[in-house]
Amino acid sequence: MKKIFRSQLIIPMLALLLLVVFNLIRDPSFFSVSLTINSYGNTVLSGNLIQILNGASELAILAMGMTLVTAASRGQDISVGAAAAIAGSVFVKVLLTGEVTWGTIFLAFFASCLVAMVFGAFNGTLVAVFRIQPMIATLILFTTGRAIAYWINGGATPTVSDVRISWIGGFIPGVPIPTPIFAVIICAAIFALAFKFTNLGLYTQAVGINENSARLNGINAIGIKMTAFIIMGLCTAAAGAINVGRLSLINHETLLIGIEMDAILAVAIGGNVLSGGKFNMIGSIMGAYIIQGLTTTLYAMKVPSTDVKAYKAIVIIALVVIGSPVVKAMVGKLVNRIYSKKDPSAVVEDNLND
Repeated sequence: MKKIFRSQLIIPMLALLLLVVFNLIRDPSFFSVSLTINSYGNTVLSGNLIQILNGASELAILAMGMTLVTAASRGQDISVGAAAAIAGSVFVKVLLTGEVTWGTIFLAFFASCLVAMVFGAFNGTLVAVFRIQPMIATLILFTTGRAIAYWINGGATPTVSDVRISWIGGFIPGVPIPTPIFAVIICAAIFALAFKFTNLGLYTQAVGINENSARLNGINAIGIKMTAFIIMGLCTAAAGAINVGRLSLINHETLLIGIEMDAILAVAIGGNVLSGGKFNMIGSIMGAYIIQGLTTTLYAMKVPSTDVKAYKAIVIIALVVIGSPVVKAMVGKLVNRIYSKKDPSAVVEDNLND
């Protein structure tokens, strides 16, 4: 029981459980899934559950990258929305250079990834080499990023009419599950393999916990921070391509606007400490789906769109406070006292721990 309460995943798990129970009580059919025919004549899955899983895709991908940046740099990247707009603009720019083919699509995505990695390296250089606080360093791209995206396409909002682009943000013919859900699974699998077969996760946590000690143990702290921001760039490229696929156009002003704060909140709700160090990628992904689930729930309750952010803020503040180290310590002491009354040997163990 003590291990459960001390787990980083306790808060996101409880939040998901509360969302599920609340919606099942309010509307037992809330999570029902049905088969429908979309505008292209394909049989697809629909329902609130699919909407949550699909709608949170970009946020989940960005939350993964934000988790790594937070753990390594002990700060957050607030330029992810602007960077996604730049990557999306490059994606569309390459697509419109000629006839859209599968080769052109892959080339466009590759180009957007390269550009996003360059801007990620720019942020990483400011943070790792010049030791600028991450939020201040990324504020530069946050301010100018959408202007750069505007310049890439000459101030236009070009439309990509090829149906294959809509598959990226919609459904592949014959596959009833939205494509963005598969994108999240692929990204999560890549991170899982990277953490399993490399020391990226261990070194990232070491640098975030104590950079000087990590350096004395032979870890390249600058390289780890740079890697985290470059990976963040790849995540923004994936999120930008998905969003372009949803709309089949690029709008630099509205593409993933405001998603920076949601990505940071997803990391926090996932039980990760925003001051860096130890992290849990699964918690951040859960945090993204919690935010999207809360949004979908509020809309299902007919809450006006102008009030949704206020209600979300109240719930998220409560989750963050409950998951804070102070509250966790208080709950831990309460659990220890309860168990110490049942088992006298626990008193000795608690005293030794103190």
